[in-house]
Amino acid sequence: MLLSKIMLNLPEDVHSIVSGKLALRYAGREVEAMKRIAQASSQRSLADFQTTLTNYEKELHDDLIIRAHLDTLYDNMLEQNLCRIIEPYSRVQVAHISEIIKLEMGPVEKKLSQMILDKKFNGILDQGEGVLIVFENTTVDKTYESALETIQNMGKVVDSLYQKAKQLS
Repeated sequence: MLLSKIMLNLPEDVHSIVSGKLALRYAGREVEAMKRIAQASSQRSLADFQTTLTNYEKELHDDLIIRAHLDTLYDNMLEQNLCRIIEPYSRVQVAHISEIIKLEMGPVEKKLSQMILDKKFNGILDQGEGVLIVFENTTVDKTYESALETIQNMGKVVDSLYQKAKQLS
């Protein structure tokens, strides 16, 4: 239940659940680990998240389901942090991003390229210069689509008029 609250982006609910009367009998390292994960998630701190994973390795890595969900949570947190960091820039060095986020350059570059392919933001990675170039979100001009639709409708009108003229003659 705690993990589901964390995954639903409701980590503040974890503290109220754990402090309830019924939850006191389940207190232990597993619950404490989930509280730490919820705290790291609410603060959007990857460093705290990694520290919690190393401190509570037995409790969090032994269960395959928990490990899979925590990997997904880590990816989501990393995406959110990267989006927040690159938002004010149109061109930023990948080394600067990795320095701010306190991760190595390889995983940051890999995640940025995955985010570009998943269309989380528009941009390109210039690996020669080690730079991420972020493009502005362009609004799609509907004029072309509207013109095509109008031409198709006009074609239908002309066809129907031709059929009526053919019947008259």
